[in-house]
Amino acid sequence: MFRNAFALAFLAAILLPARTYAPVLDVTSLDTSVDPCTDFFTYACGGWLKNNPIPPDKTSWGAVAKLADDNKVLLREILEEAAAGGAGRDPVKQKIGDYYAACMDESAIESAGAAPLKDALEQITRMRSKRDIAQVVAGMPGLGVPFVFQSDQDYKNSSQVIAEVDQGGLGLPDRDYYLKTDTKSVELRRAYVAHVQKIFELLGDAPGEAASEAQTVLRIETALANGSLTQVERRDPKMLDHKMSLRDLEALSPSFRWKEYFSVAGQPGLQSLNVTAPNFFKTLNATLKKEDLPGWKAYLRWQLASANAPYLSSAFVDANFAFFGKTLTGTEQLEPRWKRCVSYADNDLGEALGQAYVQRAFSPEAKQRAQKMVRQIEEAMQQDIDSLSWMSPATKQHALEKLRTVANKIGYPDKWRDYSALAIAREDYTGNVLRARRFEFNRQIAKIGKPLDRGEWGMTPPTVNAEYRPQLNDINFPAGILQPPFFDPGADDAPNYGDTGATIGHELTHGFDDEGRQFDAQGNLRDWWTAEDGKQFDERASCVSDQYSQYVAVDDIKINGQLTMGENVADLGGLMLAYMAWKTETHGRKLESIDGFTPEQRFFIGYGQSWCDQTRDETKRLYAITDPHSPDKYRANGVVSNSPEFQQAFQCKAGSAMVREKRCRVW
Repeated sequence: MFRNAFALAFLAAILLPARTYAPVLDVTSLDTSVDPCTDFFTYACGGWLKNNPIPPDKTSWGAVAKLADDNKVLLREILEEAAAGGAGRDPVKQKIGDYYAACMDESAIESAGAAPLKDALEQITRMRSKRDIAQVVAGMPGLGVPFVFQSDQDYKNSSQVIAEVDQGGLGLPDRDYYLKTDTKSVELRRAYVAHVQKIFELLGDAPGEAASEAQTVLRIETALANGSLTQVERRDPKMLDHKMSLRDLEALSPSFRWKEYFSVAGQPGLQSLNVTAPNFFKTLNATLKKEDLPGWKAYLRWQLASANAPYLSSAFVDANFAFFGKTLTGTEQLEPRWKRCVSYADNDLGEALGQAYVQRAFSPEAKQRAQKMVRQIEEAMQQDIDSLSWMSPATKQHALEKLRTVANKIGYPDKWRDYSALAIAREDYTGNVLRARRFEFNRQIAKIGKPLDRGEWGMTPPTVNAEYRPQLNDINFPAGILQPPFFDPGADDAPNYGDTGATIGHELTHGFDDEGRQFDAQGNLRDWWTAEDGKQFDERASCVSDQYSQYVAVDDIKINGQLTMGENVADLGGLMLAYMAWKTETHGRKLESIDGFTPEQRFFIGYGQSWCDQTRDETKRLYAITDPHSPDKYRANGVVSNSPEFQQAFQCKAGSAMVREKRCRVW
């Protein structure tokens, strides 16, 4: 492990590969035939979209996906070197190398077929009554079947970790896939049943039996879907806070043997927990009583096989991709095996793989520059809160306390995760996946009843993403996203702040969006707003929701403005904060035009090009139901149409599409 700046700098000089980076602002990505005041997204990204069609193995293709793909090339180099390193490797390289080698051993995986699931399948088959379901599902950790058991922070006491059960058990992405009656949804359910039947046939069932079992699976999952909260309901943390005793939970679902389940799952003395969706567990009880034992056996066999299909022989992999890839998302081809193995290694051993990644891809200079930008944007947020006319002094005081308490996690963790208890075998790939899943489940469950570790990360270092976590009150910026074209410490400040600066501002604003604002500085679910200030916020947030609800996501489906409200509010606030921070950073400098664009125009083009992306229609439909983010086009146009600074930079006139008559602003 190398944590001090000198060691990292020395390693970076030796190990950083010669990589070709796209610039933070790419003039070839523009389409200057389009008026930026009419359609800024196409102006900023039209050239990129024409020159970058969606690859056949992708659901979408944009700057984020391309960087993630580029990162996989480097991760592949790291994994192949570790796999070939021999007996002299350190324990971390041995684990990631053996994992990758096992994943790439297609002949061994092909020979095994479904054999890695044999013990679990036999346990399901041996069930003698529905009372045995508790013990069987406790032996399938990490699958969320027929519900999710996990650890989480206590909503009212964020310093403590408690047990939690949550809704789960569905094979399709969301409850709405089972309940909507439009033609497309009916077609998808029909295709889903055919896919479930195919998996049963691969497990050895006769076609007629498999067809009947598939209908049973749909019936059980539809019942569970009827008891599940919607995506919009789950955005309100108060809807998810129901602390109960074990006896209370047993009263909700008396047909399920909870004590036996918790004992097998590793929490034999559990007496209290959070039940996020009480109605779901009432529905689960009714479904347990209604469906017979053969039906539950079919459901559990399906869930087990489906969750592991990507890691089994090609027959399972191909069947899984045919539905979840082609039918559900429109992807034309399966990713090459090496890309899948890189992703699986990052998922199961992310902080082990991340150690080697940051040595090669994330210089101390980049970390220091990103940290400076974060501090500047936090200062801009403080200025913004101080200047708000609609917020009372009392609420401002609490807001500023929360802002000052935000923990900034940049690049990689201060302490790496210990994987020494996880056994990785070079000749047993699916076994590695099963053991890694159990290892992570046990790691999470072991936190119950213990103080919170606020230093833990939720993302791996190579991840091309960022997040804010309201219960931890922290922002996470992995090294993976702090790369060109999003961030380059040597690039012009204007697009750097327009791109990564806006993303930092976005994550910071999440602490004060419709969901994040309900948590205080310590991450406790507590209303620290005066009634009038809360009303003022809701009015401003409703403006944003109403705006985005008018945009079409795909076909005749409009954006769900309530589902996407938090992300839209964060986009709007993030850009404004980044602009303020950029102006502070460049105050007193004489800024010149570059490539014919003023500094202000370059700032906004940097922002616009962060959203260069195109997505398959099938995936757009999926996102419209499940994704709290708006389509990328509207993450560009929807935001700048509310920005007077943008309109001034491009001299947009009143009445232009990018000039909203009713401007929305929350922060």
